[in-house]
Parts: sequence; structure tokens; C-alpha cells
Amino acid sequence: MSKPFLDRLIIRKPDDMHLHLRDGAMLKAVVPVSAASFSRAIVMPNLVPPVVTAVDAERYRERIMGAVGEGQGFEPLMTLYLTEDTDPKDVARAAASGQIAAVKLYPAGATTNSQSGVRDLDKVMPVLERLAEIGLPLCIHGEVTDKAVDIFDREKVFLETVLSPLVARLPNLRVVLEHLTTSEGVSFVRERQKNLAATITVHHLMINRNHMLVGGIRPHYYCLPILKRDTHQKALVEAATSGDDRFFLGTDSAPHLATDKESACGCAGCFTAGNAMPCLAQLFEDEGALDRLEGFTSEFGARYYGLALNNEKLTLLRSPQPVTQTLVYETMNGQVAGFDPQRDIFWKLEDTSEA
Repeated sequence: MSKPFLDRLIIRKPDDMHLHLRDGAMLKAVVPVSAASFSRAIVMPNLVPPVVTAVDAERYRERIMGAVGEGQGFEPLMTLYLTEDTDPKDVARAAASGQIAAVKLYPAGATTNSQSGVRDLDKVMPVLERLAEIGLPLCIHGEVTDKAVDIFDREKVFLETVLSPLVARLPNLRVVLEHLTTSEGVSFVRERQKNLAATITVHHLMINRNHMLVGGIRPHYYCLPILKRDTHQKALVEAATSGDDRFFLGTDSAPHLATDKESACGCAGCFTAGNAMPCLAQLFEDEGALDRLEGFTSEFGARYYGLALNNEKLTLLRSPQPVTQTLVYETMNGQVAGFDPQRDIFWKLEDTSEA
């Protein structure tokens, strides 16, 4: 049976439950890009220096709001960077005042600007116990950093050796396993009935490690956690399009200057903010699941974080011809490469500039 042709899709304006905005010139360039598609975003705290206190978070929020484009509605939901010196009382005060929406756990050395992260989980247990008491979510970069573990296995080993004991020890801790990349991760989330959810990125849904490595190395697809084989990609697609409310969108859109991505030791991250929603509309259409797109992008994450659903709407238009993707974004310090989905995308955001 042929699929029905849709030329217009109207959904609640989505939330991005995992976003990197950086700072300075980069922040000013990329905030309006996210604000065009997303009403709110869980903003990552891995700046240099990191966002570790409520005061840091408030100052960073002010800088973000100063970069929002005229006429754009956008709410940054701030997070604190968990270190072994984090004060549980400061976290509790920040949560009570509404200054933060979550705390972020980076295993030290796992990804960009994670040097100040956690090396010994026991040293942060007082903070985690407080989070469990007050119901504040813990966002986790779920990879081990042991050099003896193959990079493609780091998520799987983390689930077995770190997260499984943690959720058993603190069953009331609300956990978001961020940027899920493996079939084992999908199964891990599904096996637990409460207090565990996962974000899935656009790039892990659209591409796999063959796209990054076959026919030459494509540095703009290098990300952490690293792209996995296609069987894992298929498991992620099935989870995202299933309607299971434990899986929701977190783009992990992570801008870097193109010169840094293309260097001898290129940095990790895909900048997907500009075409995240058209890519997802195409993916969900291809999977016969357009009716489930709104849940994945606009409802499940908000509910897990205890947020009211957005009233504002986002309109996506379907073109009869593939839509040209924006692959270059300008900042004051140089260019950022946009995400190339490696397939035809027939959807685009409605242009409201003249509305």
C-alpha cells in the first residue's frame, strides 16, 4: 500500500532534551538556530570552566538569553556539571529555586570538556542520594573511559558495570541515559519500569559507522559516543518510532569550528540543530510513524522532566522535491558544518519570517 502524501505537519513545538550551545561567538551564532525549531532545551554545562554552581548556571542562562533572536521564544533549562567537589546543598537550593532542571554526570575524559568529571562514583554519592530525595534528574554520559575497553563497547560496559549497580543502589534516582547508541542500551531502558529514560540523537538515528568510515574518513560524523554498526542504528530507530515514552529527543547538537573538526586530532560532535526536525520528519515518515513524531519530540521528554507541554506549534512542510540542506553556518570565528543526513530529505520548517 502506498503511503499517504502529506504536505503539511503541525505539531507542538519540540523540546531538545540534550543541547550544547558553547559560549562566546559560537553561542551567539547557534542559539537562534536551535530556537527556530525548539521551545526549550536542556543545556549542557561542559564549558571551560564548567557550570558547577547555581551562580554559574544563572550567568550562563543570561548569556544564552542575550543570544536569542528577535521574536524567538526559547527557554534554556540549565544543568550543573557534577564534580567530586559538588555540594549537595547547593544542588538542592538551585533545584528548589528553579535555577536548574538536572545535574550532568560526565565520566572524566569521556567527551569534550569532561576533564573535570567524575573518576570515583563513591565520591559523588552524597549528591546522588540528594538527587534521589528531591527527584531531580541525573543526566548521564553513559560510557566507561577505561583505555582497555574498545571504544565501540564503552556504552555496553558502562551499563553492566556502572549504571546497573547505581540504579539498584538508588532506585528512586531519576536517570536520563543520554545519547543512547546501542541495542543493549535500548534493552536496558525497557527492562526497568520506572525512573529511567533515554535520549536519542538525530545523527545516531540517521547514520551509522559505515557513513563515517567507508570510502574515507568523514570527520564531521565523528561524535561521542561514537557511531555504532547498523544493527544498533536499527534498534534506535525502532525505539524512537515505537511510541514508548521512555525514549525522547535529545539532539546532542554540538557545534565546533570546521577547522577543528578537520584537524589532525578532530573533536567530537555533530551540529544537527538546523535540520534536526526535517530529518526526523523524514525518518518517521519512512518508518510509517509520523503520528508518533510529536510524542518523541514534544511530549515524552517534557513529561519525564515534569514540565508543562508547549502550547506553541511548529509547522513542517513536505516538498515534492528533496530540500537542499544547509551545510555551512557562519560564526565570527569561522564556519561550522551543518549535518549532512546522507539521504534525501523532503521536509522543511515553515518560514514564518513574513508572518
